[in-house]
Amino acid sequence: GRMSRKEILSQFAGVLVYARGNGNFAGLAAVGAKGVKGVKEDLFVEVGEEVYLKHLAHTIYPESRALVAAHLAKGHTVAIISAATPYQVDPIARDLGIQHVMCTRMEVENGLFTGNIVEPACWGAGKAYAAKELMKQFNLDLSKSYFYTDSAEDMPLLEIVGNPRPLNPDTKLAALAFENGWPVSRFYDEPPAGALDLARTGLALGSLFPAVVSSVISGTTNLSWQEGTNSLMATVGDFVTQMAGIRLVVKNKENLWKNRPAVFILNHQSSADLFIAAKLIRKNATGIAKKELKMMPIIGQMMMASGVIFIDRKDKDKAIEAMKPAVDALKKGTSIIIFPEGTRSHDYRLGQFKKGAFHMAMEAGVPIVPIVIRNAHDAMPRGSSVFRSTAVEVIVKEAIFLEDWNKENLNEKIEIVRNMFLEELGQVI
Repeated sequence: GRMSRKEILSQFAGVLVYARGNGNFAGLAAVGAKGVKGVKEDLFVEVGEEVYLKHLAHTIYPESRALVAAHLAKGHTVAIISAATPYQVDPIARDLGIQHVMCTRMEVENGLFTGNIVEPACWGAGKAYAAKELMKQFNLDLSKSYFYTDSAEDMPLLEIVGNPRPLNPDTKLAALAFENGWPVSRFYDEPPAGALDLARTGLALGSLFPAVVSSVISGTTNLSWQEGTNSLMATVGDFVTQMAGIRLVVKNKENLWKNRPAVFILNHQSSADLFIAAKLIRKNATGIAKKELKMMPIIGQMMMASGVIFIDRKDKDKAIEAMKPAVDALKKGTSIIIFPEGTRSHDYRLGQFKKGAFHMAMEAGVPIVPIVIRNAHDAMPRGSSVFRSTAVEVIVKEAIFLEDWNKENLNEKIEIVRNMFLEELGQVI
């Protein structure tokens, strides 16, 4: 709904030019640029970011992420060289931690598109030109460089690198790869949830009822509400993860118990995180959650029964007020579980940390215990409601004591803690 009829027609005309010109992308780019003359560049930045986060981030192959991470770990200069525009490419580069982008750019003056592209377009021979410019800028050796592509249109660049790497190649490139002896990699979309995954999910969610029954019996037998809530947390964590086929592989497990009460902070990747946290922390703890979860059938009632503190993320003043009972709970010996990002990220990159968890710990005089969950998204990807059997890697860091924290250095201290997570997640740029 954000494109004018003129823009739509120009894009359609560009596609026709591209098709009739046997795949001349430069012609497509030129016609497309004419159609957005006078449009604000900021609009394209905004739409590009929105489209990537909502519709594309989850489609990147895990193998591709691992491949990029491996090159970065080797200390290689990694760049995206793409025929697309920065409004499509920049969000991907940020997500993957790639600093250098060579792509087709539309000319901008005073924040508006002029209707021209910056020559040469980054397509065909233009990609080889971009790679040579990168080589000059960073003193690189193309004979030792790798280039990954799926298209035979990129032959000019494939021919000048020492390590051509066709990836999910089109038919023409697959033939050229065979003729030249280039190694080919093929990544595949994750298959849809099968009958076993659906059965596991049903068993996992069905196990919530016996967990409630078990906690009621425990609390009644011991005449203790605390014993009941402890039983509920541990049993839910154990039952759901076991039925879902989630195995936790935990490093430094002893750090979960050394310093309590504490504020346990976890990164947030998946709907499975709630059950992972329950299995890890097990007892004498409650959580802080968004108020929307209170309305979830069964889970909402269970969270209320176990003393979870619900906050309205949209109302800062109410959220601060709602956290006061959490400080009282900490002072009485009950730990707090919180996801400081506030919500799951669209692209699995670590979000910014909100300050609430740290304010609570400072006010109550208790330590922070960081828990890094590496791959919970494998257990339940964003947008899915089905569990997948997987081993989830967890690192429990040493407790952080806050005696020297104050209002003046709070932002700096929080960033140090966040950097711990980034390092363990392999997301340091």
